[in-house]
Amino acid sequence: MILAPDKLAKKLGLYFNNPELLKRALTHRSADIKHNERLEFLGDSILGFVVAERLYEKFPDADEGVLSRFRSSLVNQSSLAAIARALQLGDYLIMGSGELKSGGYRRDSALSDAMEAIMGALVLDQGMEACRTWILQLFHDAIERLSLENRNKDPKTRLQEIMQARGLPLPEYTLLSQKGQPHDQLFRIACKIALLNDVVTGEGSSRKKAEQEAAELLLARLSTELRIK
Repeated sequence: MILAPDKLAKKLGLYFNNPELLKRALTHRSADIKHNERLEFLGDSILGFVVAERLYEKFPDADEGVLSRFRSSLVNQSSLAAIARALQLGDYLIMGSGELKSGGYRRDSALSDAMEAIMGALVLDQGMEACRTWILQLFHDAIERLSLENRNKDPKTRLQEIMQARGLPLPEYTLLSQKGQPHDQLFRIACKIALLNDVVTGEGSSRKKAEQEAAELLLARLSTELRIK
């Protein structure tokens, strides 16, 4: 049963002057032509800016590369989906019957898109400051757990050290696909670790870069879901 959007608003600590904006933010394209993709586009941009601004303030001595890695570890499909699951957002998604039956309300993509769409709806309803405040509440703990210590180590090394410290098997990297011409290739790599049940995929112009991205995403999951850094 799909729950009413106003119940979600209370759970999120939000109030919408125009409740239809929240309803649209929760509406998947399978349910209605008035779906959430435009709001998701807006929210994605706002989220990236707010998190980047906060990281810029928190780490005044960090260079652009470190700040970019921090932002990537926070703003990604997996981390947004984890926040959405903690809020039981899937119970409120408005989807077509086929999408519901196939478990679409549990997919990372649908959950993360809806989170960003809510951010877009909030900025339209109440302005940038209200949206910034809510985003920083959502990401407060994850941002506070970030540290410049060991940031010179690449994501694969840090992930490997986490597993070794717990006496667990090392991460498993699997090549899923390799496309493009020799001078312009795209690699997709899957990575699985014993601490999480599902597989995370990374992409890059080389196998190494794809593996690093997958490791970075897993580190974000560990930080968000298990508070491991």
